[in-house]
Amino acid sequence: MKDSTSITKTISLHSYGITHDNVNYQLSPDELHDITIEKGMGQEASSGALAVNTGEFTGRSPMDRFIVKDDITSDKVWWGNINIPFESEKFDQLYDKVIAYLNTKELYVRDSYACADADYKLNIRVINEYPWSNMFAYNMFLRPTEDELEDFDLEWTVVNAPGFMANPEEDGTRQHNFAILNFTRKIALIGGTGYTGEIKKGIFSALNFILPVNKNTLPMHCSANVGEAGDTAIFFGLSGTGKTTLSADPERKLIGDDEHGWTAENKIFNFEGGCYAKVINLSSEKEPDIYGAIKPGAILENVIIKDGEVDFDDTSITQNTRVSYPIYHINNIKEPSVGENPKNIFFLTADAFGVLPPISKLTPGQAAYHFISGYTAKVAGTEAGITEPVPSFSACFGAPFMPLHPTRYAEMLSHKMQEANVNVWLINTGWTGGPYGIGSRMKLKYTREMISSALEGLLSDVEYQEHPIFGLQMPISCPNVPNEVLNPRDTWKDKEAYDIKAKELALFFKNNFKKFEEYANEEIMNGGPKA
Repeated sequence: MKDSTSITKTISLHSYGITHDNVNYQLSPDELHDITIEKGMGQEASSGALAVNTGEFTGRSPMDRFIVKDDITSDKVWWGNINIPFESEKFDQLYDKVIAYLNTKELYVRDSYACADADYKLNIRVINEYPWSNMFAYNMFLRPTEDELEDFDLEWTVVNAPGFMANPEEDGTRQHNFAILNFTRKIALIGGTGYTGEIKKGIFSALNFILPVNKNTLPMHCSANVGEAGDTAIFFGLSGTGKTTLSADPERKLIGDDEHGWTAENKIFNFEGGCYAKVINLSSEKEPDIYGAIKPGAILENVIIKDGEVDFDDTSITQNTRVSYPIYHINNIKEPSVGENPKNIFFLTADAFGVLPPISKLTPGQAAYHFISGYTAKVAGTEAGITEPVPSFSACFGAPFMPLHPTRYAEMLSHKMQEANVNVWLINTGWTGGPYGIGSRMKLKYTREMISSALEGLLSDVEYQEHPIFGLQMPISCPNVPNEVLNPRDTWKDKEAYDIKAKELALFFKNNFKKFEEYANEEIMNGGPKA
């Protein structure tokens, strides 16, 4: 139910070193919406949604994400160019500078929590410089009742100061923006960037350490939904692969669209209280649930508005245009956001090489291999300098948020898959009939039909054929899908060109996996391409 009223309780931030009382606590989305517009920091679209510009950064900055190296993290975190170490002393100094900066600002504070399963709840306080950042926190984290706020036992704090610019020479950062996790002090410190995704991904990254290390629970960068029979489906995928779109199924209740935990009790629970969806080329015909969620309470980021109307095709600010909305903006949701009985897992990839089958069934070894690989592809225009498809591998379909070694998560997933006896499918939502620029994007209606058939068990008794290079099992028929699209080689006019491109992609997979080979067993190694 929408919380449209303000909670008048006041709060002191003196324990953080913030000495003033110019603090707005637990304001409603309506109030934060109005304040943002009054301060000239946003505008209202014709749908009633708030539209803001996040400034210099319109996406995450992975090279500016750090973890404090201390007694908790030093021998557990997989250090490198993803998990970059930061000194405790430097963190303390930078924190004090950020607090001194915030002492000159009007602030917006929200108490919320992550993890919909009560046994795993993580209470969070978010301190924001901007009102719309606090509205984002309302949307994306879970919302406690007034009774829960009375006895709120704080665990983690997000300190978010977009207007503060670090001095790299003094502060130990790479440049003026930063997102730093401190597991000893239980603080996510974010500055120099207005991109709100850093707020949610900071807590996601913290949970990706806390849950497996302390609570024997697998954290997952995935969406999830549940059918009428109580069967849960999980969708792993990187940005742009259809994770949000495909989990929003009118026949199934949405658990969540991005971040989940899988417990020892075989429950799947949402970390979040909202959705953060891409809106590039959004239409009511293709994605009615997301389109319909853009209404008062939603926040549009970096879109172009003309006479009050959003032009979803205009990417002049960024390709990464987004909307944030509370999950109750979707009609068909699971309440609470917890599912049981996981039966199907889908790995989503947008293969711009046009090589991978639109659907294939994976063996346990293949499932582990593809989970560790986390493949999709970038296409021309998504990043500066990209003029043709480029393979993109992100371990566990979420490497930038995974503090532990990828094989730690893969081992947990393999154990849980076998324990729950789930089916694992690889879904290519990318190109067919040729690579990007020659072929075409797989039709969404076909992908939906293939997933529905898998969920309903309609692919259990069909005949399969093996992909000659990747060894994947491809169904030769699927209800409501033309047979000719099921084998990608058949969709190419030039079969020899297909074989060359398939071997090229297989080599990319093998080269990427070299860094994991010493940790992988024979079954996992056999799950990779054969060529």
